Amino acid sequence: MTTKIRVFLADDHVCVREGIKALLNEQPDLTVIGDADDGLTAVTQCKKLHPDVIVLDISMPGANGVKVASQLKPLSPKCKTLILTIHDSTTYLRQMLAAGVSGYLVKRATTDELIHAIRSVAKGGTYIDPMLAEKLAAPLRKKHTEKRTDSTKAELSEREEVVLKLTAQGYSGKEIAEHLNIGRKSIETYKQRAMEKLGLESRTEIVRYAVARDWLDDL
Repeated sequence: MTTKIRVFLADDHVCVREGIKALLNEQPDLTVIGDADDGLTAVTQCKKLHPDVIVLDISMPGANGVKVASQLKPLSPKCKTLILTIHDSTTYLRQMLAAGVSGYLVKRATTDELIHAIRSVAKGGTYIDPMLAEKLAAPLRKKHTEKRTDSTKAELSEREEVVLKLTAQGYSGKEIAEHLNIGRKSIETYKQRAMEKLGLESRTEIVRYAVARDWLDDL
């Protein structure tokens, strides 16, 4: 029997929660274990229930999505956060990626996209709304098209590329170390070396680079 992905919903609109709950509970591999209409309750309940994925709105009473995501990370480190919001701005996307979320989807998305996003983040991947992913990657693609300087410096080793790719997909340093069967210090060394070569300074920039290279397309 397949273990179901346990989902928690946090949205201040009851009709949205009930609609998503009905949709997800129809799926053979998904089950909604709880919901909340404000940020503080979401944090409290997730601390108790330890869901695999929390589908989280940004604009909620009590605590907004950034605060909820930031608080959940240390309290329930295995819980993946998927933002579901009306905000289609890369500014919000960057803020949420910095807060440690694994996915960002705009509410205009289809039901199939939502289900795919939940499954993707549950298995450790990163999912970004396709339209926002294009906006996020556009400046980097333009930069490479206009001018690529110091190509030798930007050339990654095979191990550096694998580590950076897994980082972009949402895996922790510990998970990458176990996957590659090498020490965590080595993982950090490969990651830092790759970031220095590419001029990347944050997880948001790593994800943007990954989107531009189509590293997230198969998730």
